[in-house]
Amino acid sequence: MAEIQILDVRALIPAERHRRIFATYEALAGGGIFVLVNDHDPKPLYYQFDAEHHGAFTWRYLEQGPEVWRVEIGRPAPQAPGDRAIR
Repeated sequence: MAEIQILDVRALIPAERHRRIFATYEALAGGGIFVLVNDHDPKPLYYQFDAEHHGAFTWRYLEQGPEVWRVEIGRPAPQAPGDRAIR
């Protein structure tokens, strides 16, 4: 099993944070994940992900403050041809 990348942005200047987060996401292979560590709730980042990558990312809170937020962000694996969701 691959080691999960931890991206701690608390020491970065705010202008650099989103750029680094999205670069980390873009570098993920399908099925890959990383854990974001932040000093505030990254809810605005969630909305940005949803606007730019709707349906192409996963988001799961691992820790929700009050001093540290940890969020697992992933890129879903592509579906094989013929795979369909069962409703």
